[in-house]
Amino acid sequence: MTNLRVFLARTAVLTMAVLKSSHGFYVPGVRPYEFAPGEEVPMKVNALTSIHTQLPKDYYRLPFCRPTGGPKMASENLGEFLTGNKIQNSAYSINMLREVYCQVLCQVTLSEVDAHTLAMHIKHGYHNNWIIDNLPSASMGLTESGHHQMHYAGGFPIGFIQEETGDTFVYNHVNIILDYHNPEGKEGHRVVGFAVQPMSISHRYSGGYMWDGESSEGFTKPLETCLSDAHTFDVPVSRFQLVGTGENVIYTYDVAWRYSETAWASRWDVYLSEDHMVPAKVHWYSITNSIVVVLFLSLLVVSILVRNLRRDIAGYNALSALSDEEKEEEAEESGWKLVHADVFRPPTNFPMLYCIMVGSGAQIGLCGLATILLSAVGFLSPARRGSLMTAVLVFYMLCGKLAGYVSSRLYKSFRGRQWQLCTILTATAFPGLCFATFVFFNTILAFFRSTASVPFLDLIIVAAMWCCVSIPLVFLGAYFGYKRDSITFPTVTSTIARAIPEPSFFMNPLVGISLAGMIPFAAAYVELFFIMTSLWMDQFYYVFGFTLLVYLILLVTCAEVTVLLVYYQLCAENHRWWWFSFLAAGSTAFYTFLYSFFWFRSLEASKMLITYMLYFGYMFLMCTAMLLVTGCVGVLTSLWFVRKIFSTIKVD
Repeated sequence: MTNLRVFLARTAVLTMAVLKSSHGFYVPGVRPYEFAPGEEVPMKVNALTSIHTQLPKDYYRLPFCRPTGGPKMASENLGEFLTGNKIQNSAYSINMLREVYCQVLCQVTLSEVDAHTLAMHIKHGYHNNWIIDNLPSASMGLTESGHHQMHYAGGFPIGFIQEETGDTFVYNHVNIILDYHNPEGKEGHRVVGFAVQPMSISHRYSGGYMWDGESSEGFTKPLETCLSDAHTFDVPVSRFQLVGTGENVIYTYDVAWRYSETAWASRWDVYLSEDHMVPAKVHWYSITNSIVVVLFLSLLVVSILVRNLRRDIAGYNALSALSDEEKEEEAEESGWKLVHADVFRPPTNFPMLYCIMVGSGAQIGLCGLATILLSAVGFLSPARRGSLMTAVLVFYMLCGKLAGYVSSRLYKSFRGRQWQLCTILTATAFPGLCFATFVFFNTILAFFRSTASVPFLDLIIVAAMWCCVSIPLVFLGAYFGYKRDSITFPTVTSTIARAIPEPSFFMNPLVGISLAGMIPFAAAYVELFFIMTSLWMDQFYYVFGFTLLVYLILLVTCAEVTVLLVYYQLCAENHRWWWFSFLAAGSTAFYTFLYSFFWFRSLEASKMLITYMLYFGYMFLMCTAMLLVTGCVGVLTSLWFVRKIFSTIKVD
């Protein structure tokens, strides 16, 4: 389900924190439903997923039992379609408080194509993703010591491969364990827990009866493998259900109900509990280390800049007050004041591209901040699939006004004349790159018959949102930006640019750009690991409060590092700081992309070219977005800093 979650560089993910109160108020606003005893509890199936291929597949593409009348799609929002969800009804019959044991669902005779398809999906580690009352299924398995262990993310596997023999087996029996709660004053019961224990059993009917799959007699014949009423089986390896041509696979299921004191508003807590997820103390250690880095860097910036700037400004002002004869007797001026006539000279290389990238970075940065804030306070619910993606799209469109405003203000200060072209490219460059990449992958995924392939109508909706909302807002922001007075600079730019002296090795701009991104990356490294795990390994991510802190720490660190390096470049009489400030802060994205190569080994990816294309293609888009955001922060803070220091000195 990771197709578009990287599309707009969001922190991909479908679950987040749920606010609690003393009354158990459920913030997302999903209405609880009370089931009467005996009332049908619908079970739905979502797309099959695999972290090894990153290609979600339709559940009914495999030889599983189909519901009467065929599968029917559940109502889905745009965000669910864009994230690869495909929710459909199932053939399982579940009723409130009604327990069943070894209920025969259907019998499937595997053809050569069915056996090959099922075996390949098992080999690639595909998992079932079932849903009851909007609650995803947890997976119950056995540890090496024989104890039950619950997994609350990623669904449960469709089968397994025996290492000793290499044989492939399918899980054709499931124990469905449901927890219910009866709130005071309510007649019905609420579903508060859902777990599945998959098993592989080569079922046989008593007396050697072979069911033809059509007559009802097969349902009345007892199974030799289901002679007790206990919801447990002691199945030897020789009785596992093999996947092979001509094999008769009988799908069965149990349903067990257990009363739970868990309130409906707290039923997601077990999915987000520290016992099953990464403990919060790990995140706190990461946050603490990042804060220490920021504090140390802040002290370094203050100690260097404040001390040196006070000395420089006092010396420059005292020198300016002297007569020409006295100036000649003083030592020659040196340092950043010498470039006062060139420091605000527009960038010589691609000034329009520079403004476009800074404006796009402001748009993405504000969009990310707003999305993380809403997620942190619980307004984007895990029970409402696709809500996070929908929020990203909406905020990105609304922030288009900021992109147009920032790019137009900068471009006007550079005395640019092609303002129409600048505005058009601001509105289309980065989103156009993302949309073109997405359409390219979407076309390929359609050939693989993956549910990650978005229907054509939804592509039209996204394109309409972009063309009819985002682009006009960019032009609106640009209109207000061009209406404003141009940014004033405290010094006058000379006609001829000053020559830049040959820098030393450490003052070389390329060296500064290469090293600048290490500190911000180190500050966000640990949390980045958890975010990428949720994006690519179908894990729940819910600690958006930590994400907000790390996001702010990342931006502050980029700003401080960039300001410090720009000061040293000016002291080295290098007045070309515009692109330097952008690339120095943006080099954090380079280290992130480099890290993605090392992290890719965690996926144990299949040897499919499309898997590599999807992963590195979307990681490239995510890192491009990070480049724009961090670069924008570096530019805006450096512009403020440079204007501030040159406004404090007297220039002849």
